[in-house]
Amino acid sequence: MTGLVLRTTGSWYKVLPIEHQADLASNGSLSSVDCRLRGNYRLRGNKQTNPVAVGDWVDYELEEDGTGVISEVRDRRNYIVRKATKLSKQTQVLASNIDRLCVVATLGFPRTSTGFIDRLLVTAEAYHIPACVVFNKADLYGEEGSEESLWDIHNELKDIYEAADYPVYAVSARTGQGLDLLRAAIKGQTVLFSGHSGVGKSSLLNALAPGLDLRVGEVSDWSLKGKHTTTFAEIFPIRLAGEEDSYTYLIDTPGIKEFGMVDLAPEELSHFFPEMRAVLHDCHFANCTHRHEPHCAVKEAVEEGRISAERYNNYLGIYDQIESGNLPW
Repeated sequence: MTGLVLRTTGSWYKVLPIEHQADLASNGSLSSVDCRLRGNYRLRGNKQTNPVAVGDWVDYELEEDGTGVISEVRDRRNYIVRKATKLSKQTQVLASNIDRLCVVATLGFPRTSTGFIDRLLVTAEAYHIPACVVFNKADLYGEEGSEESLWDIHNELKDIYEAADYPVYAVSARTGQGLDLLRAAIKGQTVLFSGHSGVGKSSLLNALAPGLDLRVGEVSDWSLKGKHTTTFAEIFPIRLAGEEDSYTYLIDTPGIKEFGMVDLAPEELSHFFPEMRAVLHDCHFANCTHRHEPHCAVKEAVEEGRISAERYNNYLGIYDQIESGNLPW
């Protein structure tokens, strides 16, 4: 039998049988099977701490007690990973077979740095996953045009990321602002939501699909950092408005304090900044690092305002981290 892994908790996996997906599309029912991994599967030289991840398609056999045993994990179209621990050489697959990564960020309570956003976007580029940036809590921006408004900062960042060909959305899980545009953009896709703790990922998913009723947390008053509420990554199959014969998969992930790239060489980095990739062929040196070389098309584009200085500075920071081996995780 074949099914889709919806949730992983330790050594058990919730699998949606492929033959039940038609029922899900028509009436929203969900009949999953609790599965475990065949004992010898972990002995196949896998360098990942979790050989099975949400989004995987797996083959399994039913046992007499109604549970299943996973015998094979199908080839992944793509996946996104993070380091398992700070000192470990192993990786953890957050999710696989993703159509879109939504980087959920906030301009306050807590503030998401562009460096963190860019590390997520670089990782998405490296694993061939289309991405967008979703700024949540737009209801806290204030009145547009007022002295205390955050709209100027939002619009500046919107210009930066749209110039790099990333769609940008301003939404509010609390008021519903901007959610119709986001729903239209993700409809019928498998979408991974990722970001710092406290940016409101679970609240956003609840707002996108009323009825999920995911547990949400609050931002710590003293640190302005989020408190973890999501413990395991999980896929939620839902039907958005107008979906009769299809459905959308929303993937919620635990909040990430820092996100580090894995298996990325510094000389590859510029290829994962789309706006830099577009001018690389104009650099004088084929092995240009875009840091100190003369006649560098990337540096010239930054000086002329065609590439964001903010993104370029983040590129330099990530390059130094990769080169020194001091990547966050």
